[in-house]
Amino acid sequence: MSVRPVMIGLGELLWDILPSGRVLGGAPANFAYMTQILGNQGIVASRVGDDELGLEAIRAIEEHGMESRYLQLDRAHRTGTASVMIESDGQPQFTIAESVAWDFLEWTSGWEELSSRAEVVCFGSLAQRSSVSAAVVERFLRNTPATTLCICDANLREPFYTIETLRKSFQFADVLKLNETELVRATALLGISGRDEEELATGMLREFDLELVCLTRGRGGSLMVSEEMTIGHVGVRVEVADAVGAGDAFTACVAHYYLQNRALEEISNAANNLAAWVATQAGATPAISRSQLEAILDVRPDEPEEPGMDAKAQMG
Repeated sequence: MSVRPVMIGLGELLWDILPSGRVLGGAPANFAYMTQILGNQGIVASRVGDDELGLEAIRAIEEHGMESRYLQLDRAHRTGTASVMIESDGQPQFTIAESVAWDFLEWTSGWEELSSRAEVVCFGSLAQRSSVSAAVVERFLRNTPATTLCICDANLREPFYTIETLRKSFQFADVLKLNETELVRATALLGISGRDEEELATGMLREFDLELVCLTRGRGGSLMVSEEMTIGHVGVRVEVADAVGAGDAFTACVAHYYLQNRALEEISNAANNLAAWVATQAGATPAISRSQLEAILDVRPDEPEEPGMDAKAQMG
């Protein structure tokens, strides 16, 4: 049994169709990949079609040194895709295919076993756009140990979320991650008011009894709010190639260091550094060596390098 913490990305696995080409993505998959890079056991729990794209996705996961046995194969629905347009500031706009494999997640004995040993689970609202997958996501979360760190990456994609989905998701979470736009949308829907972002984040923290709210601000850095303190970060100035996956890298860093009980300021610094670097690269998870990673994070990872730590192919 691996001594590395088991960190699971639960939900959508899809192919991002970027102007530069096709890369494997989906926020939970990106999260799992980046936690693997950071030295954990990153696992993707999702569903792909029994088609060329699905089989290619499985191969890509395996090439990254990650387990593929928790990827379900769907013979009735195709592998998910998302067309991505990159705006002038590097921010992506997604057009996400509907009624695809990850809309039909199934509860299996394998997923029951996986959820029972999860140390971190990252999930979002998008994979819950279908009632079928929403029920499985909820069952997965309910089956985790009381000590599991549950991170909700809001990941609001119009029109694929409801106030009911958000409320239920936030109630399951220990840590909530959103961007500026998502904070405004979510608090408005939930009737949470505040004069500024810090007050809105504090309102979310208290409404849902969260341990931590993380707000990403793109070029403007981030804001982390706990009951004890608020940590702001001004951001890292970089030349943005595309911002696809930057937020997922941020979340992975938070999971990695939060589980180690690192200081919030240290977590914030590492998360902003890694997110900024990912934004300078094409796609969500470019190849990276251990020495590069240490230099980027400015925080020395504790774990020794493991097989599969250097990516051979990109995931978006």
